[in-house]
Amino acid sequence: MRKMGSVPVFGSLRRGGALLAVLWLCAALSAITLAVASTVRGETERASTAVDGLRAYYLATGAIERAILWFQWGGGHRNPDGSPRFWEPGVSRLVMPFPTGEALVEVIPESSKLSINGARPEELLRLLLALGAPPDRAQETTAAIIDWRSAASPGAGGMFDSFYSSQKSSFRAPHTSFREIEELLFVRGMTPEIYHGSYARDPQGRLIPLGALKNCVSVYGSTGPFDINTVEAPVLAAIGFPPDMAAGLVQMVRQNPIRSDRQFNAVAQRGGPLLGRLTFGGGGRTYMLRATARIRLPNGQLSDLRRSVAALLRMNDPKEDITPYRVLRWYDNVWVDERGQW
Repeated sequence: MRKMGSVPVFGSLRRGGALLAVLWLCAALSAITLAVASTVRGETERASTAVDGLRAYYLATGAIERAILWFQWGGGHRNPDGSPRFWEPGVSRLVMPFPTGEALVEVIPESSKLSINGARPEELLRLLLALGAPPDRAQETTAAIIDWRSAASPGAGGMFDSFYSSQKSSFRAPHTSFREIEELLFVRGMTPEIYHGSYARDPQGRLIPLGALKNCVSVYGSTGPFDINTVEAPVLAAIGFPPDMAAGLVQMVRQNPIRSDRQFNAVAQRGGPLLGRLTFGGGGRTYMLRATARIRLPNGQLSDLRRSVAALLRMNDPKEDITPYRVLRWYDNVWVDERGQW
């Protein structure tokens, strides 16, 4: 065997191969360790986010329950500055601090929404156009809504009955008043984007929300007047407001809500005859309570994570029912436009 110095050549090769194998094994173990660490970190962050979301959910739920109590206690209790300590008609936003976070409860009278059973066809058409529906689809959907809530001709049925019968899961249009607003999802021409809301880009390329039909109409809605503090811009467009005027009015009351009849009268005098379709504090007895909660972080700041829930609440007449209120619907997860949120 030929030697190089005092070390055999074959022995050097074997030792070099062993060293190379060890290096490759270390590299493989390092890659596996990094992958496991990344997975563990990701799962930990997801678990932490899920826990924060659950905490925010229960915080929002607690805010709804507190708001219901504030409804019952009314406006008889005042703060030192004269503002209501709890709730009174006309108050549309309730900020509720908790030790573990903060919640904002929006009080939306159902009478500030357009009645899906009483709205005129031209109002429905303008509403759908304001929500971003293409003109042809808006016209078709308007006709389908009117057909759905109107009695069918004896023996002839409605103009869209054949369409509903031809669906994979066929059904019959009731040809009667809407009983639940979710029925709109079955109406011909309706899309999830129109019903739940979608986005469009402004001239600067930024995404802006177009609004959702479900937030603008209600089976408990009104044909006017509408509460100035809570009416949506598409509803204003539906009753004849120019788009710029509607957007400006909504932005104004978000920044400085109307607090008294005097303020409302001053705005109405400047706004012209269209303001005759609006009112202040006329909420009726049915309200949508929508709570958005943010938990408090260890450093004292509020988390960027938000969770929103909602309840459709009807305040009972004491002469008719011994229970003070009834929760008609509960929504575990709702979409909220974050513009104007804290």
